[in-house]
Amino acid sequence: MSPRTPLHLGWMVVAVCCAVGILSYGVRHSFSVFFPSILSEFSWSRGSTAFMLSLHLLVYGLVAPIVGNLADRWKAKRLMLSGVTILGCAAASCSLAQELWHFYLVFGVITPIGLACCGSPVINPTIANWFESRRGLALGLAQMGGGLSFVYVVLVEYVIELLGWRLSYVVMGSSVIIILIPLILTLYFFHPSHKRMQPFRSQSSRLRPRNRPRHGQRERPEWNLNQALGSLQLWMLVLSNMCFWGSGCYLVIAHQVKFAMDIGYSGILAASVFAMFGVFMVIGQVGSAVSDIIGRELTVLIATVLVVFAVILLNGITDTSQAWMLYVYAVTFGLGAGLYSPTIFVGAADIFHGRHFGTLNGIILGGLGLGGAMGPTIGGYLHDIFGSYRYAFVFAIFSFVIAGTSFMIAAPRKFGRSG
Repeated sequence: MSPRTPLHLGWMVVAVCCAVGILSYGVRHSFSVFFPSILSEFSWSRGSTAFMLSLHLLVYGLVAPIVGNLADRWKAKRLMLSGVTILGCAAASCSLAQELWHFYLVFGVITPIGLACCGSPVINPTIANWFESRRGLALGLAQMGGGLSFVYVVLVEYVIELLGWRLSYVVMGSSVIIILIPLILTLYFFHPSHKRMQPFRSQSSRLRPRNRPRHGQRERPEWNLNQALGSLQLWMLVLSNMCFWGSGCYLVIAHQVKFAMDIGYSGILAASVFAMFGVFMVIGQVGSAVSDIIGRELTVLIATVLVVFAVILLNGITDTSQAWMLYVYAVTFGLGAGLYSPTIFVGAADIFHGRHFGTLNGIILGGLGLGGAMGPTIGGYLHDIFGSYRYAFVFAIFSFVIAGTSFMIAAPRKFGRSG
């Protein structure tokens, strides 16, 4: 068997994970374009309506560690297929909602269970299994699906304008099932050993003993689960993900389309800004491979500076003459979010990769759920109280600063990196 075969098959698995991410995370991220239509039809408060996304993120965070543990112990392909089926059916069922609690149950509770089973709790350890080197690049490409899902949301906005929000949920849910089930059945593999292969290692890493650290790095320890759960590094990564994505990015993402429409921009223009954010998030995710060269901490520092600048800019937009600021915001916010998304999990893999990584990855994703339980709802209620999103966006800025600081404390650079 050719020694380069694992590389080729590994990249195929990356492509499958990317495709799964586009459609599965598209269900979550489409909330922003469904949000105005739901508010218009039912006239609920923004805080109580946004809570459906907060609940979604909370349940996702609670389920992610369980799914991560199952991925370590059970057949990941079964998890992925179960997740896609649950997610697609639940998304389509949102079309039947008549009361707020219907959305809380279906979108807030059932869809995140499905998403956890086919999303990052399984995708991240899959990529960590397949790549011993170039892991930053591989995970960045796999997580492009999450970024491209924001571009996919623009298509959802067009379908909403064409068919209405109820039929759009049916179309979206059906697409998840029809496209992803055949793809996972035929082309997804959790571990290279399932195909009697070894993880991909670059030529330079083959010349270096597996666990020998680079200059200035500690010997990479073998963590057992109890040691990892008692480590400062793990909980700093949880806090970082909680503040960056949970109470930072998702607060802004949940409300950015409505924010733009409140100022006077059309729904299509607001969605196009959302799409530009997604495009540059993809660029950031691919660019996060630079963390293999400059280090995880510097990459996260750059990401933090970019998102803080972006939200400060967003907070300064007051009328329809400042469309250029919306697009600059989308570019910088997308780049920052994209740089951070894979890097936190690559940093976690630097420290904890081993047979318990699925569980630990799930715990770090749980931080997103805890922060997400606060972010969108706090943003909505701060708008309800003050009549604008100004203080909500300030809350997001502080969250980003805490996230960057927490990652620095975790310090993945102290441990051997594959790359």
